[in-house]
Amino acid sequence: MTASGIGTYTTKELDRVVIRFAGDSGDGMQLAGDQFAAVSAAFGNDLATFPDYPAEIRAPAGTLAGVSAFQVHISDHDILTPGDKPDVLVAMNPAALHANIDDLAPGATLIVNSDSFDERAVAKAGYDANPLTDESLKHLVVYEVPMTSMTLAACKVTGAKPRDAERSKNFFALGLISWMFTRPTDQTIAWITKRFARVPQVAEANALAFKAGWNFGETAELLASNYEVAKAALEPGTYTNVTGNTALAWGIIAAGQLSGMPVFLGSYPITPASDILHELSKRKSFGIRTLQAEDEIAGVGAALGASFGGALGVTTTSGPGLDLKAETIGLAVSLELPLVIVDVQRGGPSTGLPTKTEQSDLLHAMYGRHGESPVPVIAARTPSHCFHAAIEATRLAVKYRTPVLLLSDASLANGTEPWRLPDLDSLPSIDPAFATEANQVDADGKTSFWPYVREPGTFARAWAVPGTRGLEHRIGGLEKSSGPGTVSYDPENHEEMVRVRAAKVAAIAEDIELLEVDDEHPPGQARVLILGWGSTYGAIAAGVRRVRARGKCVAHAHLVHLNPFPSNLGPVLASYSNVLVPEMNLGQLSRLVKAEFLVDVISLTKVKGVPFKAAEIESAILGVLADLDSVSNEGEDQRDEGSEDHAEVSGARAGVNQL
Repeated sequence: MTASGIGTYTTKELDRVVIRFAGDSGDGMQLAGDQFAAVSAAFGNDLATFPDYPAEIRAPAGTLAGVSAFQVHISDHDILTPGDKPDVLVAMNPAALHANIDDLAPGATLIVNSDSFDERAVAKAGYDANPLTDESLKHLVVYEVPMTSMTLAACKVTGAKPRDAERSKNFFALGLISWMFTRPTDQTIAWITKRFARVPQVAEANALAFKAGWNFGETAELLASNYEVAKAALEPGTYTNVTGNTALAWGIIAAGQLSGMPVFLGSYPITPASDILHELSKRKSFGIRTLQAEDEIAGVGAALGASFGGALGVTTTSGPGLDLKAETIGLAVSLELPLVIVDVQRGGPSTGLPTKTEQSDLLHAMYGRHGESPVPVIAARTPSHCFHAAIEATRLAVKYRTPVLLLSDASLANGTEPWRLPDLDSLPSIDPAFATEANQVDADGKTSFWPYVREPGTFARAWAVPGTRGLEHRIGGLEKSSGPGTVSYDPENHEEMVRVRAAKVAAIAEDIELLEVDDEHPPGQARVLILGWGSTYGAIAAGVRRVRARGKCVAHAHLVHLNPFPSNLGPVLASYSNVLVPEMNLGQLSRLVKAEFLVDVISLTKVKGVPFKAAEIESAILGVLADLDSVSNEGEDQRDEGSEDHAEVSGARAGVNQL
């Protein structure tokens, strides 16, 4: 097609593309990438994103420690991950290039802000020579674009100072990429106008920079073509692009509406969970009350107090905060009150990698309290699934009168995907079933209320809102007698209470969905089951698809409920001779499965602060299958020779299990 008669270019169709914006932490890469994703979602593409933040609040400009990146994968079909490698990298400075260059495959497209590649910036990024001139990038398709100078020229009419105008260069990059992938422009211009409405000069500068980037792509003969990724064939419905933290906050709001209970969030800001507090603080019209507490202990204490008062108590945190909340969670176990604890996991221990992702809090969630204090544990698997996970956590907490730990992580919290809004009638009912009348009558006909009278089946105790006439009662951290709730040091009573609290959590196994297995083959044909939990879902499912495309038989099951496990997990595990468990820790689910079901699973671990790639899962599965084939072939050779000694086969099998 011809662009305004100035240059000639063609538009090529793609079924998918992965784009990464990278620059200094002050360059607005998250803003540009997020807006590109929002426009793509509105256009109708399926997509997944992965924001990658630097750990330092403000690292020295132009250094590797300060590089911020945003990756978005858009497609015309169903996708599961933000992509393994970028097809296009936008590098705003040498440090951004240096930090991301190893992820580019030969033939990938690199767009650089050539204005930033001066001698000082190149040296600060750790280069010995300018990579734009030393032929180290010859394996890539490189476009050098003077983004800074062109942004300054475009913004000159606003009267903005050069330093201020330069800040709009991320919108120049966004405009260029929007042209390159035929994104509509009206939505972005409207968004810029609205977002920066309070500072008209900034809004004008950003809009002009965006248009300049678009016009550069259209009129310059630098790029030979642009690309079109068609709309995906998504299920009919109303969609929105949502992050995991936002979806989780909306799930808490929905749970409050479903239960008819006011929601109280007691929270202390912590990366990467803070956005849940921010979102809920805007939703007072839904009966949401938020407290930004002075510390983690105060936050969970206030939430538990709200539950005592008949509200839905919620607290949000990450790993370090979960440490501090442990004693109060134990108190909630003893009080037997509903409490939802959201742990958005990050790299640890201690401060660790505060902006990076990990799944290392599973054992903490299971056992990180003193005494016998079991709690239900569930884990979200995708950004949009965080909504449903929040509702499920609330349902269990309210029905069984127990604190529930809900695990998310940084990749889910900050990642986005299109989400089809659910039919409200499909959401589960949540009935707090508050006690409204006395439950005991003595020989003289006098009525009273015993707080530890339990419902058959669920073992949930009676829950009376304080101040209800005739239902006065006492609860607390000291052990209580079964039934009346008076303080008791009786050994038999303590054991009874400990066992009934454990039985209450165990009973949940009969109230949750059975584990579904994605196995398209006849029973017994798939030799390997991939068992995952949490945010590994996308990479595992994509890796399984790739292996199946090679004609291999593998199955996939993904856990949402981790304590208790689904009641059919044991039979599922027994149906497969080999079980591979990928997780972003040193094998925590593997330990639990081995201990509970005596299954010698194969553990695949990663603790690098970034999610698994689909290619890593694919490679691991193929490796297991290859080893199994090798063992099988050795066994066939021995049988052909009439050998009765299977020691070599057994030894090889043991090696597979220790991968």
